[in-house]
Amino acid sequence: MVEYRIDRRSGVATYVQIVQQTKQALRLGLLRPGDKLPTAREVVEATAINPNTVLKAYRELERDGLVEARRGLGTFVRRSLGAAPADSPLRADLVAWAARAREAGLEREDVAALFTAVLDEQFTAHRQHEGEQA
Repeated sequence: MVEYRIDRRSGVATYVQIVQQTKQALRLGLLRPGDKLPTAREVVEATAINPNTVLKAYRELERDGLVEARRGLGTFVRRSLGAAPADSPLRADLVAWAARAREAGLEREDVAALFTAVLDEQFTAHRQHEGEQA
């Protein structure tokens, strides 16, 4: 089961954090079709947020077709996302890289910015290359 961690200083709306964390768990294979999400009450007890915030996040996930609410039973995963399981060999490379970045004195935000820039660069170049082949 997924455990939500809410960062009240992030500037990201709480319900968006729940949506993002659920999608990340789906991408990593930590949540699979048929798995049950924590109840709103469980999330409220663990995070001290408003139950309506949890329900708003779950409704958005349902609109995206990722989960479905079953009356009286809970909210269940309908489909997964991506193909990057948590035990991927690439994860170990990323862990080592992140450790090196931290040892080099980079802050979390610096690492995130650097990683995002490289992702943008790589995936933009990849898309452009595919367009040239078409």
